[in-house]
Amino acid sequence: MNEKSRSPLAPGLYVTATPIGNAGDISLRALDVLSRADLVLCEDTRVTSKLFAIHHVEARTAPYHDHNAAEMRPRILRRLEAGEAIALVSDAGTPLVSDPGLKLVREAIAAGHSVTTVPGASSVLAALTLAGLPTDRFFFGGFLSAKQEARRKELAELAAIPATLVFLESANRLAASLADMAETLGPREAAVARELTKKFEEVRRAPLGELAAHYLEAGAPKGEIVIVVGPPEKRAPLCAHEIDAMLENALRRSSLKDAVAEVVSMTGLPRREIYARALEIADAKE
Repeated sequence: MNEKSRSPLAPGLYVTATPIGNAGDISLRALDVLSRADLVLCEDTRVTSKLFAIHHVEARTAPYHDHNAAEMRPRILRRLEAGEAIALVSDAGTPLVSDPGLKLVREAIAAGHSVTTVPGASSVLAALTLAGLPTDRFFFGGFLSAKQEARRKELAELAAIPATLVFLESANRLAASLADMAETLGPREAAVARELTKKFEEVRRAPLGELAAHYLEAGAPKGEIVIVVGPPEKRAPLCAHEIDAMLENALRRSSLKDAVAEVVSMTGLPRREIYARALEIADAKE
């Protein structure tokens, strides 16, 4: 061990990325920080211990996850106040990206402690680079709702975003989510990436409807899953008849308020204009 490895780290919180699958995808800096930190906070210490064993990292660890975060944060902040260097890792990838840690980072910043990042692997960026879809603008949607009605509403709110969309999804909800995406977003090109950087890595690319049909027939796949959906096609301005059709369709499924929100998100038109027309359509049917 060289002199640098024996010397203490500067006090503060180190948000440290770990591999998403292949254990070799960890940076030299991350290994150095994890080896020298006074404490490593882990989403699951059992998962992190396997990574440490592979890379011969010896470090003191403690669990930090959604169930104990409220109890742990005051203790961690006291240790930071005492001048310790504390690393934060998740089970895989970059902490805070659909993983615990945001409140801890916010409170550490508010208390005036140094907070820095040790960047590395991220399933979101890995899937985006493999999907073959536009990467100049993208929106990360995280996990969608488990319930269909709420999920379709969330998708409708994202439909007009002029960017590639990226989602995380569980295997058992994949087919249903893809079907809702096809219904709400239309026949966009998409990709389903799973087991990224692992032995059985797979990226399946096709329009949303085809992907939904495939996984409905094939069943839930194994592994962690990222869905990447291409941006909406640029189209000519909608005519009044098209807007009315969209509103009528939305009003059959939703309340007036939700129907207006859905059409506004899909068209990008002013809410006042869509609301006024929705009232006219609703009044005409009474």
